[in-house]
Amino acid sequence: MPTTHTRGRIGLALTCLWLIGGAAAGQDAAVTLQEKFDPGHASKVDVAVKLTGRLAVPLQKGKAPELVTLAGTSRVTYEERVLPPDEAGTLKAVRGYREVEFGRTLGNATQDAGIRPSVRRMVVIKTENRRAPFSPDGPLTWGEIDVVRTDVFNPAVVPGLLPGRPVKKGDTWKVTPAAVAELTDMEKIEAGDLTVEFVGTTEIGNQRMARLQITGTVRGVNQDGPSRQKLDGTAYFDLGAATLAYLSLKGTHELLDGSGQVVGRIEGQFTMTRARLDKLPPDLSDASLRGLELRPNAENTLLLYDDPRLGVRFLYPRGWRVGAVQGKQVTLDHARGSGVLITVEPTAKVPTAADYAKEINAFLQKEKATLGGVDAPTRVRAEPVQLDRFGMDATFGADRVRLEYAVLAQSDGGVTLAARIPAADADALKPEVERVIRSLSVTKKIEEPAGK
Repeated sequence: MPTTHTRGRIGLALTCLWLIGGAAAGQDAAVTLQEKFDPGHASKVDVAVKLTGRLAVPLQKGKAPELVTLAGTSRVTYEERVLPPDEAGTLKAVRGYREVEFGRTLGNATQDAGIRPSVRRMVVIKTENRRAPFSPDGPLTWGEIDVVRTDVFNPAVVPGLLPGRPVKKGDTWKVTPAAVAELTDMEKIEAGDLTVEFVGTTEIGNQRMARLQITGTVRGVNQDGPSRQKLDGTAYFDLGAATLAYLSLKGTHELLDGSGQVVGRIEGQFTMTRARLDKLPPDLSDASLRGLELRPNAENTLLLYDDPRLGVRFLYPRGWRVGAVQGKQVTLDHARGSGVLITVEPTAKVPTAADYAKEINAFLQKEKATLGGVDAPTRVRAEPVQLDRFGMDATFGADRVRLEYAVLAQSDGGVTLAARIPAADADALKPEVERVIRSLSVTKKIEEPAGK
């Protein structure tokens, strides 16, 4: 089961499912367990997770990992509407998040996460093992994407849990690999499977439910590396509404080293309740979605970096990742070898573009770089915020690169930016660096460090 993020809390109407036997009704009759996620299908989802465990974490460079304790709880509630897919073989839905609570303690470090109210409407698209959320209302932070990314995507999970055919009491079937990957958050399943058994039917209030038992062990690889998960749980399928109404899984997640030895163990409880929506909420209605861009593009998939401690804010494309954040600097790294260094400065230390260009040229001369394709400093934005940029092609021995620079000056402080792009990637990545440059802003008064 997922080890870091949200799932939901059991609804009051189903809190007694573990205790109520209910009156058996037609136990020997075959029933069809199938929920169709056609475009327009809408449901309300409430998910909760509780985690406890111990992990081997490398706390100091060059030293062996140390075992630290992990504890976490989370809850998410949202309403979800299935949308027509943009491409064959993909799944697409729009969600309106209503509640988001997440807290985790790793050793002595406490972490929390959430989703800002302004971007709680999101489009989620799943292609094979990838799930990419974005908001048509504004850029998301990486933390917001991570909350959604590790959540169960029911249009992929539920059809894989259900047989989609008539079954009788005692019948069993295998969970599809796609649904196993969703439930375990594994990128690759190497061994094992999950089995579902139809235990029988029961009456809960006025609803006729089919009870399912889910068991199994799988081994594979997730973002933490090799791992093994054992799951044991119960599900209830509402036969009248043709909806998986309840899913509860108790899991043991073991992290493995290269030789298959256990280096960490997490115990978790995942609980989800669902109900069909007869009426769409306003933010998921046809009228509300009309005119919005619901297909991912270069603008609506931008990520937001906003560090109140550092005092800098900018947007960046998803091919980049925030690297080191140290002192007054933050780096952006691209998988293809490009890098950006952003430095926050107090007002008195922000150089002019001309002075910054002189500093860079002196450095390049010292490094014996050969220059070409030089772009002189140009004003990109004027008062009250001044933003200048310049750039050049450079060759360091056999290494050809594109260098991009910018200076942002505001009343509260400023920023210098330096980017290095391999020449082979310049056409593709230079516009992305320029997008970062145009979005730069200082968000607080930058003070001179004490003792300076």
